[in-house]
Amino acid sequence: MKPAKSPNPSDAAPEAALDEAERYRAPALDKGLDILELLSEQKDGLTRAEIMKALGRNASEIYRMLERLVVRQYVVRSSGGDRYSLSLKLFALAHRHPPMNRFIAAALPVMQSFADEAEQSVHLTVYDRGNLLVIAQVDGPGTWGLSIRLGSRVGLIDTASGQVMLAFQSEAERSRMLDEHTKVKGEIALDEAALASTFAAIRARGHLRKDSAQTFGVTDVSFPILGPSGHAIAALTTPYMRRIDEYVAPSLDDVTAMLEAATLKLSMHEGN
Repeated sequence: MKPAKSPNPSDAAPEAALDEAERYRAPALDKGLDILELLSEQKDGLTRAEIMKALGRNASEIYRMLERLVVRQYVVRSSGGDRYSLSLKLFALAHRHPPMNRFIAAALPVMQSFADEAEQSVHLTVYDRGNLLVIAQVDGPGTWGLSIRLGSRVGLIDTASGQVMLAFQSEAERSRMLDEHTKVKGEIALDEAALASTFAAIRARGHLRKDSAQTFGVTDVSFPILGPSGHAIAALTTPYMRRIDEYVAPSLDDVTAMLEAATLKLSMHEGN
């Protein structure tokens, strides 16, 4: 008769871990997280039927969870009501979390290198509660220049940063951002047709270069920093000021190319 095999502690470990995981299951939370993770990979959102099929869930499970995510503003419905996509709420929450600090830490050396080479100031903005928030700023190396104060809230509608941020969003997300928008001091109002035309032109060029709507003699150049879905998670902008003395500084075209290179280093879209 063979002696009984002694139990191997390593064999029991996976079972114990599985039991522990099962003990603390939260099916509703799992369903919500499954939906968020699925939508994070979709550029144009999904219908309810597509979500059901992808997750292998029934209609009642998906419907109730989607409605709660919409109410809590983690997910937005398209204007037609048939497609769902992620809002920027998770990104907004990250403003108060270390990942935002890591993003700023990664951006600052790139911004400093740009400022030194272009001899212009540069600032980084993200969407925040209806307008834009300046989360990083670097001055140019010269004795004078124009800079935007760190922590400032700037307009979503009439600034280069805001228009670039809006141009590189899904229609549903852009509509939500515009609905949340509150007018800032001095903001120039633009009608929907003018905005739509501007957004189309920005997407075609990949950036915006225009005379500042706030200051004479300044040309704003702004590029989007793209996330994995191809939508803008931030905008990198330089308020270009042209030298008129004998000093030969980088031209507007040169500075535009330098800013594009900087944003490509920070973007997270495929192919980067």
